Amino acid sequence: MRWWLLGAGLGLLLVLTVPDVQAGRRPRDHEGGSRRGKRKRDGRGSGRTREGRSRPLKIRLVPGPNIPEKPGQTHRTGGFLNFYRNVPEQQSSYSVIPDPELSPDLSGDSPVPSDPSEAVIPLTQEEIQRILWREEEEHREEEERLRKKEEARKKRRKERKEREEKQRKLVEERRREEEEALRLQVEREEEEWRRQIEEAEDRRRQEEERRIQEEEERRQREKERKLEEERRRQEEIEREKFLEEEERQEEEEEVWLRGDVFQMTPKEPDLLPAPIPTPPAATEEELTGAEEEEEEEEEEEEPVMGSRGGGLPPGCSISDVTVTCENIKLTYFPPLRIPELKSLSLEGNNISSIPAGAFNGIPNLEWINLKKNKLTSAAIDANVFKGLKMLKRLYMDENLLDSVPPDLPSSLQELKISENKLRGIDENSFQDLSSLVILELEGNLLSEGNVDPWAFASLTQLLYLRLGRNYFRTVPQGLPRSLLELYLENNLIEEISETVFNQTQNLNVVSLRHNKLDETRIAPMAWFDHRNLESIDLSHNEFYLVPSFLPKSLVHLVLVGNNIERIPGYVFAHMDPGLEFLFLSFNKLDGEGIEPESFFGAYHSMTEMCLDHNQLIYVPVGISEMTNLHFLRLDNNNIRSISDESICDPNQGEETPLVALRMENNYLDPQKISPSAFSCVRAASSVVLKPQKNKR
Repeated sequence: MRWWLLGAGLGLLLVLTVPDVQAGRRPRDHEGGSRRGKRKRDGRGSGRTREGRSRPLKIRLVPGPNIPEKPGQTHRTGGFLNFYRNVPEQQSSYSVIPDPELSPDLSGDSPVPSDPSEAVIPLTQEEIQRILWREEEEHREEEERLRKKEEARKKRRKERKEREEKQRKLVEERRREEEEALRLQVEREEEEWRRQIEEAEDRRRQEEERRIQEEEERRQREKERKLEEERRRQEEIEREKFLEEEERQEEEEEVWLRGDVFQMTPKEPDLLPAPIPTPPAATEEELTGAEEEEEEEEEEEEPVMGSRGGGLPPGCSISDVTVTCENIKLTYFPPLRIPELKSLSLEGNNISSIPAGAFNGIPNLEWINLKKNKLTSAAIDANVFKGLKMLKRLYMDENLLDSVPPDLPSSLQELKISENKLRGIDENSFQDLSSLVILELEGNLLSEGNVDPWAFASLTQLLYLRLGRNYFRTVPQGLPRSLLELYLENNLIEEISETVFNQTQNLNVVSLRHNKLDETRIAPMAWFDHRNLESIDLSHNEFYLVPSFLPKSLVHLVLVGNNIERIPGYVFAHMDPGLEFLFLSFNKLDGEGIEPESFFGAYHSMTEMCLDHNQLIYVPVGISEMTNLHFLRLDNNNIRSISDESICDPNQGEETPLVALRMENNYLDPQKISPSAFSCVRAASSVVLKPQKNKR
């Protein structure tokens, strides 16, 4: 009850006091409002500058009349409001006056006195709140303006980045197009180069065949001449015998006239001249041709049977101990009975089988050529080759064989079964072929899955092995210890294990071109310690770096047509006596891909180096230090300048080893190249600088 009475009393007191306070303050507020309005109209208000821009009101809050001001309670702090509170039990009353020092731009007619001791008109709490709100509103507007400015700056930055990114993409796209065009051009040039090589090879082969044919014709003419001389000599001998016989007959006739007449009967045939002996029919055919008599021409139409006891189909020819029946569309194996025959060629026919006893009449054959026929494994008699004790070479390329013929003679030294359909090699395929030196099995269906690891175990004399154009994914196991050269090009080889070459310490040449190798799939010790391995061809694989741990004895390294971007430092440093031939054409080497130490170890051994068709922008460092370099190719790159020391060492003596230098199809200006840049080249005509690309 007492609390209720106390609350009612306080409420009544508040109702009586508030109207009086508001009435006492209203005129002053009105006056202050009019003054403030005047200041706003004059452009000199406390919340605006003379230019009309908003700036914070600089005011000072002082105690009201009923609160004494204590020393040290009021001070200024850079234009911010400082509130000084009294004891919580006392009623607070404050006055806000502009600070003349903090707001020097206030006009002189301000109601606030400049002397702090003069009377001060206190502001109500609502006016103070409005002033604070206005300051806060102006602060928010300023922050909003700054935020918008920052957003505009970010937007401009974003647009600039987008433009730069777009420009970068355009430049990158143009660069890719140029690279694609360059790649296509390189491919076209490589295709043209390959076509020219093939044409040159065809011309060379045709020239060789023509030369062989001319040599054969010359030997044939020489033989015919000798046979003609022999026949003439025989005729002369027979004529002399005939004359001697006539003389003897005359003497006998005289005797007969003096003796018994019965003695004349047995002597009568001797009165006829002795016949002149004729050479074998096959030789007579070669000598006389169209000049033979009609009787001899009729004999030529039948199978030729001579003193050798053999028969040849039409279109075949015999020369000395060689029978050739090539490209005459034979469909059967011809029966021959020529014991002294050494060579037989049936290339380019339609022979599909070899019956039992096919070689019985020619047991001394040393060379058989059965290329380009239609032979199948099932149609070859199992023992047909067994009796050929003298056979050394057997060619069966481009047939339809699916397995190696069985029971091949142990005398065989060369066996070629390329371009067939071989589906596997078992442990006994080459049994007893201890004399075999050359084995070619290219272009078949072989892989590590169908080649027995012991298939080559009996080939103790094998030197050359060709397994190209098959389906190997790894180097086959069990290679012969005697092997000197191994060719595995055009397979699917992805890795080289650490043990695959352990037994082939005599290996000298390895060709692994056109496979799927890269530098990470070659075991570090796969061939590092080989002392005889001098030549490795790793062209057209998937290398991005020149592989490390190459053989110490390496002399000849081919890495053409890969994706090589870098030659690591010291990669050739361990080689002894040192790398001599390095071919890195058609790769992706640029200015940063070759380090100063890349050729360390090859400075005194390098003889020939090809870096053409790359992306070099300058001559690689280290070339001028190569004291034995004879041939250098830097054509088809992006080289723009050549310094005096980039190719030739100015401190080098009079000896100039460089024989040829090619730098065409770069971005060089020959007129701006110093003559001393090529001072180490033996002849100026050996430097090729034209044509050059148009500078971009």
